[in-house]
Amino acid sequence: MNQKKIITYALGALALLVLPLLLQTAGNAWVRIADFALLYVLLALGLNIVVGYAGLLDLGFVAFFAIGAYTYALMASPHLEVTFPWFAATFPDGIHTPLWVVIPVGAVIAGVLGILLGAPTLKLRGDYLAIVTLGFGEIIRVFLNNLDHPINITNGPKGMGQIESMKFFGLDLGKPVMVGNFEIASVSLYYYLFLVLVVFSVIICHRLELSRIGRAWMAIREDEIAAKAMGINTRNMKLLAFGMGATFGGVAGSMFAAFQGFVSPESFSLMESVMIVAMVVLGGMGYLPGVILGAVLLSALPEVLRYVAGPLQAMTGGRIDSAILRQLLIALAMIIVMLWRPRGLWPAPEHGKSLQNSN
Repeated sequence: MNQKKIITYALGALALLVLPLLLQTAGNAWVRIADFALLYVLLALGLNIVVGYAGLLDLGFVAFFAIGAYTYALMASPHLEVTFPWFAATFPDGIHTPLWVVIPVGAVIAGVLGILLGAPTLKLRGDYLAIVTLGFGEIIRVFLNNLDHPINITNGPKGMGQIESMKFFGLDLGKPVMVGNFEIASVSLYYYLFLVLVVFSVIICHRLELSRIGRAWMAIREDEIAAKAMGINTRNMKLLAFGMGATFGGVAGSMFAAFQGFVSPESFSLMESVMIVAMVVLGGMGYLPGVILGAVLLSALPEVLRYVAGPLQAMTGGRIDSAILRQLLIALAMIIVMLWRPRGLWPAPEHGKSLQNSN
């Protein structure tokens, strides 16, 4: 790595570290936008393994996001103690789950469900696979919406609240921290946690991309029959892609529940899955910088457009709802980008030549 790249990476890291401290001076709302952008980057990186590397169109990815969120909600809220007296007797002080337990548990549960989803869809491709995964995502949402009777597990459409904030080494991310005379807000603390998870995820995805597993995924994406003829176990590789991608969704869901303090089935609609797929496609499938760029833009753009939709609504005399106008502006921006850059905003330099030696 030459000196110019080292300086560029160092400046980029410094900017990311200082960003929340600058944003919180303008209000915590802007830091929350950055926090959600990092969560969506984590989700997009997971879906990129399935869609970008392996070429499997998954429209039910939000289901793993929901599983991770509800797993943490059950482990870090008084819901189980209130619903089941035997649970309250067993854990009189409740379950205060530490960070190093939350991440593996959310990842493992989501990963197992990802493999279970992939198993019956191994022979499906394209549109048929998309329809099955879409149905899986909706089934999970409907289950979460109705598992409040006869045994109340998810509290149904009312959602689950009073979820504890994330804690580790005595530091409560739900409370601000004073450093001298400067206060670091809770949303800024979560920003740094999400940033660490994103950096680790990027490293994992990059190593996977360069590994034999990543090459096998890309071979399946380009031509599954040829990959099978070359001796690649396409069944196991597909299952691994579904499982690996789902683990990212589970971890992101756990972080979402801790950050929000409340989860409900409404947060995991089909539109969320579509937006995550759009982030991967819009940024550049199979290319990490493009996926990150697409996730940041599509997660931050709706919030930024709130400040544009209001004046435009006033210009029309209030005849157009600002929320509808905001969705219209987002759709218009996406159409323009896809017409202007059909391969994505930042596509892979060797898209379609993934099996070539990059050295």
